Amino acid sequence: MFRPKIPTNPTPTGHVTPPAVVEPTAVVPAAQTPPPAPAAPSRPVVQLTPGTALTLIGGGTAVVLVVGAVLVSMLLAVAVTGASVAVCALVIRSLVNAEAKRR
Repeated sequence: MFRPKIPTNPTPTGHVTPPAVVEPTAVVPAAQTPPPAPAAPSRPVVQLTPGTALTLIGGGTAVVLVVGAVLVSMLLAVAVTGASVAVCALVIRSLVNAEAKRR
């Protein structure tokens, strides 16, 4: 039950062909062709109108403000956590010292 069952490979049936022999051939370099001429740029040219520029500036400003608010809130969370841990440490130290003085 706990012994692994090793599969047995079946013996090949029928005609088995030997591997084919590959003979090396000579490599002939192709004729040199001139490089193709550069094609005209196919992308359209982007034109910034004053309205588009104002939209881009407004969107960029909004992104910067949102990212800044997130980072400041994370920093504030770390500061509040550190302050609460410090207060807890002071209270525990005070309790331990008070207990030691009673003995």
